[in-house]
Amino acid sequence: MAKIAVFNQKGGVGKTTATLNLTAALARLERKPLAIDLDPQAHLSAISGAQVTSSADSIYGFYTDARTLSTLIHNIDAGWQIIPSHVELSKVDAQFGKGPNALNRLNSGIIKENLNTGRPILIDCCPMLGVLSLNAILASDRVLVPISADYLALKGVMQVEKTLKALEHVQKKRVERRYVMTRFDARRKMSWEIYRQISEKFGSEMCETRISENVSVAESPACNEDVFTYAPGSRGAQDYHALLCELMACGFV
Repeated sequence: MAKIAVFNQKGGVGKTTATLNLTAALARLERKPLAIDLDPQAHLSAISGAQVTSSADSIYGFYTDARTLSTLIHNIDAGWQIIPSHVELSKVDAQFGKGPNALNRLNSGIIKENLNTGRPILIDCCPMLGVLSLNAILASDRVLVPISADYLALKGVMQVEKTLKALEHVQKKRVERRYVMTRFDARRKMSWEIYRQISEKFGSEMCETRISENVSVAESPACNEDVFTYAPGSRGAQDYHALLCELMACGFV
C-alpha cells in the first residue's frame, strides 16, 4: 500500500489539515490508515487525542530509545491509527547526522515491521528540510504537496520541486507526487491565477480538486475533530472526499 509524505517547505499551507482529513476519509472507507506525526509541533497528535506526555512514548522514542514503531501506535475512535509526536522530536536534527543510516531510519522501521501491508501510511512532515523531513520522503513512495492560494506559494512550490529532484539520485527513482491547492477562494481572481500557473507547470500532477477556504475545515481542529466528524455536510468535507476519490482513481492512494 502507498506510503505518502505530506510535505511543503512553506508553513501554513495545510499539511496537518490535509493529513488529518485524508486519513479520516480513508478510515471512512475502512482502509485502516496509519498516520505518523513527524512534526515536533505535534498538532496532528493533539487534534487526534493521542498527545503523549513522555517523549519516549512518541516517535522520538523510535529514534532515541530503540522503541519499535508498532509499540507507539495509538488507536483513534474514528477508525485509524497514529504514531504521535512530541516537542523533543525537534532535537533529532542535532542528535543525528545526515548519513544514510539516519536518513533511512524510518523507512527501515516501516519495512522491518511490515507496517504498510494492507493499509496506507500518511506522514505529516515539518516544514523545515532536515533529518525528519528527509526521513519521511525517503520512507515514502508518494509525496503530496499542499499549496495555499497565495503568491508566496509559487516560490515555495518551486523550492519543493527542487528538493524532490535533488533526492532522485539518492532514491534512484522519481518519487510520484501530486500538488493540491488549499485555502482556495473561488471569488478571488488571484486564487484562479495561482492555480493556473501551477497547473501549467506541473500538468497532470496538479490535482483538479481544490480545497476551498472553509469555516468547518478551519474550526474542526479546535474541537479535536476531523471535518467529517465536525461537519459531515460541509463544503470542506465534500472537498476532502473529492480529493481522496481523485487520488484513488489515479492510483496515488
